[in-house]
Amino acid sequence: MKIKLPAFFKSYGFSFILIISIIIGSVLGIIFKKDAAVLKPLGDIFLNLLFTIVIPLVFFSISSAVAGMSDLKRLGKILTAMIVVFTVAGFIAACVMMIGVKIYPPALGININLGSYLKIEHFNTAEQIAKALTVSDFRDIMSKNNMLALIIFAILTGLGASSAGKKGKAFADFLSAGTEVMMKVIGYIMLYAPIGLCAYFAYITGSFGTELLGSYARVIILYFPLAILYFFVAFTLYVYIAAKGPGVKAFWKYIIPPSVTALATGSSMVTIPSNLDAADKMGVPREISEIVIPVGATLHMEGSCLAAVLKIAFLFGIFHMDFSGASTIFTAIGIGMLTGMVVSGIPGGGTIGELLIISLYGFPPEAFPLITVIGTLVDAPATMVNAVGDNVASILVARILGGKDWMKEVLL
Repeated sequence: MKIKLPAFFKSYGFSFILIISIIIGSVLGIIFKKDAAVLKPLGDIFLNLLFTIVIPLVFFSISSAVAGMSDLKRLGKILTAMIVVFTVAGFIAACVMMIGVKIYPPALGININLGSYLKIEHFNTAEQIAKALTVSDFRDIMSKNNMLALIIFAILTGLGASSAGKKGKAFADFLSAGTEVMMKVIGYIMLYAPIGLCAYFAYITGSFGTELLGSYARVIILYFPLAILYFFVAFTLYVYIAAKGPGVKAFWKYIIPPSVTALATGSSMVTIPSNLDAADKMGVPREISEIVIPVGATLHMEGSCLAAVLKIAFLFGIFHMDFSGASTIFTAIGIGMLTGMVVSGIPGGGTIGELLIISLYGFPPEAFPLITVIGTLVDAPATMVNAVGDNVASILVARILGGKDWMKEVLL
């Protein structure tokens, strides 16, 4: 007899396995202390596999997605308004978490040494910004240290394939096939994740003690209340701006099913049907909701923006780097937005976003598992904020294109 698992366990089962493996590894580290370092090579294998796959995965995923966009001109106004909404909302979310980590530093009191890291002064000059966005030789774009340049090149490649029309179709099909292959590869790699993370956390805990584990409690204490606050306060404010009191009333009347769906399944994509149904009931024109909500499920992640800034602040605390000053703060906000929007549109974008954070700041590869755990811990509330944010974005786009009385006109 086949046992039917609840949707929640189907969605979060692997996350539970990862958490259990981390707990087991931490216990092994506590028991064996320094001797647990013998397990570190098993963790290094996992890290090396991930860093190897990230370049082809990013290239094929982004370029194939852009190559498939053939109707941008026809949908120009909607897409322009959508991008503006996504950007502003992502910026606000990143700023909210920035305030949170300044008030309650997530890695306060942690003192470990995982290796050397690069200073971030390279973001202070226009010349170095150009170097971050481009490379002088094609071979350099194949390095994880030039992730932004790779993303830009992938977008240009996708645009080239799309604009080539029929002549570029074969190449576009190749990019799409490459994406499927890379996703299968990363799926195989992730099967090894429980072993790799268990081994690595045994090494971390054995070498640096239990103080690191306490910092994750601070992460949960900070993220969960802020995400819930953003969910209720920010979304209510956005909807009020777009549709005043009647809009807020309709929003909270119909948004619960999508919220519960996102929380239970851990997937913005799975929440699309429920989100579209709620948007219909709220009076959002279908020509808007049927574009904004599906695109938003991959390119609009306010919950991920919140998490990205938290991860950056966490690593700054771990490595005792100065997390102050306008340059540092706005760079972190910008990377948080990039991670929560552009990179989140890539399958496996959470992992790639974490790799992007590490590569841009020059943290050692050993820092990767530390923030991977954060992504796992905050996944449920982050997904709920991400998915419901898509619905809110469709309402805001309707307001931009339809004027202040758009809801009255739709419901007539």
